[in-house]
Amino acid sequence: MKDAINLALETGKFEARVQKIQKRIIICAGTGCVANGALKIYRRFQEIFTERNLPFVVELKEEPKEKSFYISESGCQGFCQMGPLVTIEPDGILYVQVKTEDVLEIIDNTLVQDQKIERLLFKNPNNGKACVGQSEIEFYKRQSRTVLKNCGKINPTDIREYIYNGGYSAAEKAYLSMTPDAICDEITYSGLRGRGGGGFLTGRKWSLTLKQNSAKKYIICNGDEGDPGAFMDRSIMEGNPHAVIEGMMIAAKAIGADEGYVYVRLEYPLAVRRMKEAVKQAMEYGILGDNLFKTQNKFTITIMEGAGAFVCGEETALISSIEGKRGMPAPKPPFPAESGLWEKPTVINNVETLATVPLIIDKGANEFRKCGTPNSPGTKTFALTGHVVNTGLIEVPFGTTLREIVYNIGGGVVDSKGEIDPSGFKAVQIGGPSGGCLTQEQLDLPLDFDSLRSIGAMVGSGGLVVMNHDTCMVKFAQFFMKFTQNESCGKCVLCREGTKQMLALMDDIVEGRADEHTLELLEQLAPAVQKGSLCGLGKTAPNPVLSTLAQFRAEYDAHVFQKRCPAKECKALLTPEIIEEKCKGCGVCIKKCPANAITGEKKQAHVINENLCIKCMACVEACKLNAIAVGA
Repeated sequence: MKDAINLALETGKFEARVQKIQKRIIICAGTGCVANGALKIYRRFQEIFTERNLPFVVELKEEPKEKSFYISESGCQGFCQMGPLVTIEPDGILYVQVKTEDVLEIIDNTLVQDQKIERLLFKNPNNGKACVGQSEIEFYKRQSRTVLKNCGKINPTDIREYIYNGGYSAAEKAYLSMTPDAICDEITYSGLRGRGGGGFLTGRKWSLTLKQNSAKKYIICNGDEGDPGAFMDRSIMEGNPHAVIEGMMIAAKAIGADEGYVYVRLEYPLAVRRMKEAVKQAMEYGILGDNLFKTQNKFTITIMEGAGAFVCGEETALISSIEGKRGMPAPKPPFPAESGLWEKPTVINNVETLATVPLIIDKGANEFRKCGTPNSPGTKTFALTGHVVNTGLIEVPFGTTLREIVYNIGGGVVDSKGEIDPSGFKAVQIGGPSGGCLTQEQLDLPLDFDSLRSIGAMVGSGGLVVMNHDTCMVKFAQFFMKFTQNESCGKCVLCREGTKQMLALMDDIVEGRADEHTLELLEQLAPAVQKGSLCGLGKTAPNPVLSTLAQFRAEYDAHVFQKRCPAKECKALLTPEIIEEKCKGCGVCIKKCPANAITGEKKQAHVINENLCIKCMACVEACKLNAIAVGA
């Protein structure tokens, strides 16, 4: 084990190794690209280099004997819609949607002959122009990638590369030249607010914990990211795990902790593996353990895998889970800063918050505050998904408008066929199950903690789901209601039973059983669930329903009073109709109908008996002539 590593010395060693690299081939190995075959591409590069007897390395543990190619993995590069991604440095070339059969051409043309392969370059959808690299692609150009800067560039499994890029210098500064009070003051002045959803001032939380008189304190990194469609924290842990460790080290110095836990959900196997490897490397290099940076401080980290309960994102439930008990929230006060893990003072921050901390200590709070808004400084990562051209992981300054994200970074809204529809925007769900809907009227609203709270929405962990006009907002709200009801731990009657009743009412609306009292009951029950629930899950569970009720009341009225779904998504409210002039009487629909609701002679237009029809839509799917329309 190395004794309090000299960062400058290690940087110099790595610099010598980098000088021996001809070109670097970076294969995006985030979860999305891995699912699409990125690791096969990674291995194929190595196979062909070996067959061609070309010098290459896959790690920079030591200085190569000759000028070599460096084949490495990276974390998520963000442009998930276009993966698998392969970047060639120092040329700045980004190849998209790469397949294993493209590898030989990349080696022969780009690496050996310095020729670009235009068919593998991203094409601007507006003018068809081929974009060589990130600097020419609007998706990247309009972002401010700071926390995510290294996620798609460095090898997340190599601590030496993290150190070479300035890693652990902020921790060294904190341990050697800053007092705990000074660290807390710097983070407080920076205005850093928790990126996990609550938006509480990080520095204030640390200061409260620092003041507690206890010989034992803990730091917990909350990596239990459970919102549907959210993958920000996962991507940071996969792509830059040492930044999370460094943030935890600085937090530990600030409050006087000597032990930390990273709580990661079991569904994130790649994040778990890379965090464990990063902790192991940090221990081997003497960065974690005893006598940190030759001081009397010590700090160790344990990676704990959670069972995937959404409620464990709530800090007291998370603490209960780490202690080996069922993950259920506890009343507050006392707050974890006073009595947390094993009744000791504890700081809990989410992954993105902790990964931001080294940037603040390194550059200073004043520099950090130059980006974002006065009350929400810095940047925020978002998972951009749904009916948008460019889905993926993005990072923008607080205060960026929804219009900028959807139309410039996201490339615009697409219709059900995947074609760009300039007028297709209907809404964005922000903040996952705890958030709310933003509509056309909020496209120019600056996204920050305070502006969103003013309209009844919230930043949440950072999920952004874009919806076009083909989306049924009632069914969408029902989906989130079902999610939160399933995830309720059952401790509170209002959450356990209230969400169940709300879901039953939503089911009645979607399935055509609702009457004039249904919406009234829904509006009465939702505030009761909000007020009577113990934790954030229950208190925010009604938000998607209340938000869509406020923004799309006409859709609810259509479902309840007219028994129709304007978006034609709720099957129980749709009636298939045979178009007489298109029907050739082939009989295919008769064979597919499970209710025997279709009759007709051969070569003559058939008829659907509405009284027998169960609205399964099997006839619509079976008809090759498009002779059966769905009315609404």
